[in-house]
Amino acid sequence: MIRLARKATTATSLTTAQQLSSVIKSARDIMRKDKGLNGDLDRLPMLTWIMFLKFLDDAERVRETEAALAGAPFRPTIEPPYRWRDWAAREDGITGDELTAFINQEEAVRPDGVRGPGLFAYLRSLQGADGGDRRDVIATVFRGAVNRMQSGYLLRDVLNRVNRIHFTSSEEIHTLSHLYESLLREMRDSAGDSGEFYTPRPVVRLIVSLVDPRLGETVLDPAAGTGGFLVEAFQHLQQQCQRAEDSARLQRGSLFGIDAKSLPYLLCQMNLLLHGLEYPEIDPGNALRFPLREIGDRDRVDVIMTNPPFGGEEERGILGNFPEDRQTSETALLFLQLIMRKLRRPLGGHRPGRCGMVVPNGTLFGDGVCARIKKELLAEFNLHTIVRLPNGVFAPYTSIPTNLLFFDRSGPTREVWYYEHPLPEGRKNYTKTQPLQFEEFAPCIAWWHNREENERAWRIPVEQIAASGYNLDLKNPNRAQDLDHRPPEELVENILRKEQRIAEIMAEIRQALSCLPR
Repeated sequence: MIRLARKATTATSLTTAQQLSSVIKSARDIMRKDKGLNGDLDRLPMLTWIMFLKFLDDAERVRETEAALAGAPFRPTIEPPYRWRDWAAREDGITGDELTAFINQEEAVRPDGVRGPGLFAYLRSLQGADGGDRRDVIATVFRGAVNRMQSGYLLRDVLNRVNRIHFTSSEEIHTLSHLYESLLREMRDSAGDSGEFYTPRPVVRLIVSLVDPRLGETVLDPAAGTGGFLVEAFQHLQQQCQRAEDSARLQRGSLFGIDAKSLPYLLCQMNLLLHGLEYPEIDPGNALRFPLREIGDRDRVDVIMTNPPFGGEEERGILGNFPEDRQTSETALLFLQLIMRKLRRPLGGHRPGRCGMVVPNGTLFGDGVCARIKKELLAEFNLHTIVRLPNGVFAPYTSIPTNLLFFDRSGPTREVWYYEHPLPEGRKNYTKTQPLQFEEFAPCIAWWHNREENERAWRIPVEQIAASGYNLDLKNPNRAQDLDHRPPEELVENILRKEQRIAEIMAEIRQALSCLPR
């Protein structure tokens, strides 16, 4: 009897975090048994769309109750029998082949016994009354969602586990949002090339803290990924809400994201919903698809914070959207041009648009097209700060050194401040097991608000940068350089830089030769 009592006490003393963690873990353990899923890159999207539907149904129940109390009509976002409560909530509900057929097939026998569209087919056909409501969000999400589980019996077990999560509880939503972020980190760690979806949270927090978006401003991430910048911006703006109308203003028309890939689009929607943004405004298209010349004042925003993909390559049709002398295969440079075009001009009393973004080292030292883009940046924007990050900040995604650019549309650049973030004492680089911590940025944040030159900070007049061919890769003059013991990464970078320049010169020679009469 005593032993049983102890077990009962232990069960009831479990925290919400422990219970939710247990639910998520057991669902993932079940998924590992399914032959259709290979690793977390398959399991996490599955778990996400399942939780997404449970979240929507719980939210619908709350709205239905509120409408009934107010005596107002209520139209469900998802009609029966496609609601979670209709096909997923009962432990003894449809299972096996019947369940997978209902989810996957264009037409199937529904849980009410009537033949009709399958679940995904129905969800993809949803259409909002005026555009931009939840039906449109759901339709877009499920155009990219796939059920990869082969066993309908294992899927039923997963549904039963997820049904134990109560999205009507603010405590559970708050806890689950943290658990979900840990799942995103796990996916990043096992993702390989797909790691482009993730930016370390300390870097995101630093950029949001320094750019400091204000309530009433429009915030954009044109390479939203899983929504890290938008979630951090939402939480930053939430702290500024004093009244109900402030919260309503934050919910609509404040935060915008763009991501063309179906997986990060789904993950971003779920991430924002879990953190409290009820109507995520995420564009599922390519941010670079519009010609720059067509972007006008009505398309501009107050704040852009982003980590655009770099090292990629866009199709030829996309390059045609950029000026002929600024077309490049380097995706980061295309996004930089887009950002410059999208920042709000200081017209009609508006504060000039401002940006904080991540760029690879190549953007700083690149010449040719890259130099022309930087010349425009310095001439038309105030590139006031570059924060230089040390090795390993983005490990294991990439070992490429990265920098943070901060600029605004207040006028041309007069000088550029540099701040070199140091590695912790005794460390040669950051690693997956010893990552960067936000607290390490405390000296940088203090310096930001009270700038002085020191062993970590220096400033360069724009005339010197122009004279160097718009090379922004300028070393710290206040720190002695150990030329005999430069890190291998720096040596490799210098070699690659020279080889890249040689290749560009050879291409120019080849083009000149092709124009000669034969």
